[in-house]
Parts: sequence; structure tokens; C-alpha cells
Amino acid sequence: MSDPLPSDIEEALSAESKRLGVFADHFNYFSVVPSTNDVALRLAEDGAQDGTIVLAAAQTAGRGRRGREWFSPVGGLYFSVIMRGLQSPTVTLMAGVGVAEGIRISTGLAVEIQWPNDVVLPTSQRNGQAEQLVKVAGILSEAPRIGKFPEAMIVGIGINVGRTDYPPELSSRASSLEFELRRPVDRASVLVESLAALTRWRHVVYMGNEPVMLNRWRELAPSSEGSVVVWKTQERDQQGITDGIDTDGALRVRCGSQVERLVAGEVTWGAPSGTRTLL
Repeated sequence: MSDPLPSDIEEALSAESKRLGVFADHFNYFSVVPSTNDVALRLAEDGAQDGTIVLAAAQTAGRGRRGREWFSPVGGLYFSVIMRGLQSPTVTLMAGVGVAEGIRISTGLAVEIQWPNDVVLPTSQRNGQAEQLVKVAGILSEAPRIGKFPEAMIVGIGINVGRTDYPPELSSRASSLEFELRRPVDRASVLVESLAALTRWRHVVYMGNEPVMLNRWRELAPSSEGSVVVWKTQERDQQGITDGIDTDGALRVRCGSQVERLVAGEVTWGAPSGTRTLL
């Protein structure tokens, strides 16, 4: 049984419902859940309709790529969207554009996308180091484990809104919108603008204009071109320079005269042009 929506979020959703399309009406809110993606997966398997959203104030077992824990204390935005008729990686790329634009519009912060699914923020110099990119949001797309509705995708989104004390292993790599702005942030506005942007870009893709969405992704992801990356193969670690993404979302990496395509796995980011540390 879900909980009542917080009044600030309910009022914002009602006021902006025309901008949110299918995302306006089917909210399932919980004060705390293990994982919004797990709840959304169960709902999708039971036939929940396109645009259904699971939103939580906190998660006890939130996760990111490769099963990593997503630190999800009270004060963030954690929500999962059921989408039908679209497949990964289009969904993940589109969600990155929507979240990045939503944060930019609602806060003014010049966030960027880092392949494949992180929303990061260039920060000023810290601890004597060069400018860094710290993570303020992440996206995890999954499909229901049961093949009853194979066209469904679950898009899990976590946005670090409120100030919090991160565990030591995250303190240099993660930040929040309020910490970077040094002021309170309206979480309802961040949610609404992210969903509104996602609505716009979903319409673009549905109308057959996926290349337009991919071009916007590239604009928001400067590290996808000209950045040093290291990744593991079965034989050894390899290093190259990012050379954009393909139409299927694969990261192109130039290694001498060869171009490798990375579709999954671990990527360690280096510094483009020696000016940034990408964490």
C-alpha cells in the first residue's frame, strides 16, 4: 500500500500536469522502500500502464550499475518510471537528457552527462586538485525479469538534492544540488522539470526523431569526446581517447588508428586536455 504524496509534490504535479503527459497521473509514493526499481518491476510484471511512477523519500537498498549500492538517504529524489514501447539504450540516453535538462532548468546548475548513465557537475578547485566532476544523479534502466511484457523498461533515477554526509568512499566523488548551490532546493521543481523534459524527449523519439535526441545528449556530454578512458579486457587494461557515441549508444574510443566500441563494463575516466579530473 502506497503512502499519500507529500503536499509540495502533489501541488506541483497538479499545477504542471499538462506538461507531464502520461507521467502526471499514476504515482505510487512511499516514505521508504528497499528499491523503487524493484517496486516498479513488480508493477510492470503485473501490467501497470505506461508512465506509472514509483517515488520514494528514501531507499534502503537502492542500486546503480553492476549492482552497486546507491546511497539513498532522506533528502534526495528517488523514482522509477515504467516505459513501454521503447528499448535500452535509447531509454537510458533519453533519461540522461531529461534529468540533466530538468536539473539545469530548476536550479541553474550546468550539469553534464557522463557516459553511460551519470549526471555530473563541474566543480571549482577542491583540495588543491584541478576542476573535478562530481556525481549528482544516476540512472539505471532495467527490464522486467519475467517476459510477460518484454516491451516494458524501468528507468530508475536518483537525484542528490539535499545536503548529506556521504560515506568516506563517496565523499570525493558525489555531491548534492543543495551543497553546490549553498541554498535550499525545491525538490518538487526538480522532479517536475525532469519529468517535463523527459516527456518532451520521449515525444521526439516516438515521432521518429531519435537522432535529434542523440545530438542533444552529445551536447550535454562533453567528456564523450576527447577524454582519456581506461577499461578492462580479458587480456589487459586498455586506454584510449573518447570519440563520441554511436547511434546505439556505444561509446567510441580511439586507440591509435583503431576505434573500439564500448557497450558495457567498467570505464575509468581520465582528464580531457589535462584540465579536469573526471571521477
